[in-house]
Amino acid sequence: MFAIKNYGLLWERKHIFWGYSGVSGHLKGYRRGRKEADFRTQAGVYILYDKDLIPIYVGQAGKGKKTLFDRLKNHTNNHLWNRWEYFSWFGLCKANKDGSLAQDDNPERKISGIASQALNDIEGVLILGIEPKLNKQGPNFKGVELWWQSIDPRLEEITNYQLREEIINLKNQIGENRG
Repeated sequence: MFAIKNYGLLWERKHIFWGYSGVSGHLKGYRRGRKEADFRTQAGVYILYDKDLIPIYVGQAGKGKKTLFDRLKNHTNNHLWNRWEYFSWFGLCKANKDGSLAQDDNPERKISGIASQALNDIEGVLILGIEPKLNKQGPNFKGVELWWQSIDPRLEEITNYQLREEIINLKNQIGENRG
């Protein structure tokens, strides 16, 4: 079963080493008592935040060659380039004790089938739940039904006019009972 294996919250864009000609970038993170790990090849979902920590975009990484690092780097050169300063990520691939990711031993790995749908579902839940203002698409759910809330007629809202009329009626009844 696929599940989130690790995550990073509110990492800062300014601390990412993007690399340059002949030198690879990285997304390194640490955990007490563990070797530093590089999450650049991570598969999962991520959220981009603006300078005020407001979520502005939700995306997924890991299908084909679109790793977490690649997706983030793409967002430095597309319509989001100047809109985000922080990101959080939620990864499907376990970090090994040596700091590598579980799928790094298989460079031809393909996220497909259940894993692909899991990414779509997690991304969709985040898009619907936080409604980031710069996501242009909705969720990519398959076989999921949207339901709307039923409103009990006893809880129906009344207008100010109806409320005023009811108050007048009550006043009249009270006046009749006094006289």
